[in-house]
Amino acid sequence: QVQLVESGGGLVQVEGSLRLSCAASGRAVSNYDMGWFRQAPGKEREFVAAISRGGGSTYYAASVKGRFTISRDNAKNTVYLQMNSLKPEDTAVYYCAADRGYSGNYGYAWKYDHWGQGTQVTVSS
Repeated sequence: QVQLVESGGGLVQVEGSLRLSCAASGRAVSNYDMGWFRQAPGKEREFVAAISRGGGSTYYAASVKGRFTISRDNAKNTVYLQMNSLKPEDTAVYYCAADRGYSGNYGYAWKYDHWGQGTQVTVSS
């Protein structure tokens, strides 16, 4: 069982940047496809970005493409989400997720069977 802990959230102004981290323990994160999702108040959880276990493939929601970058450091057992040019609509709780399977389907929450507790990101105008 892998445990995931997100960090790096906070309050930032419009056009600012944040880097979220997802630290894994219990299992090597290199065995998992990893994803970031977010959930704003009153809204469904939505896909943000994902990265394949080898790091060779990355996927992004249209709303964040070009502004966010997902990466992984398997030696540190950590996955990152670099968020630039933040907008008020990026305000949400951000969750890290892990999947040991090989189904693809990176954009779907049901793919992932391990989740972190989330970290709040608030973008103020």
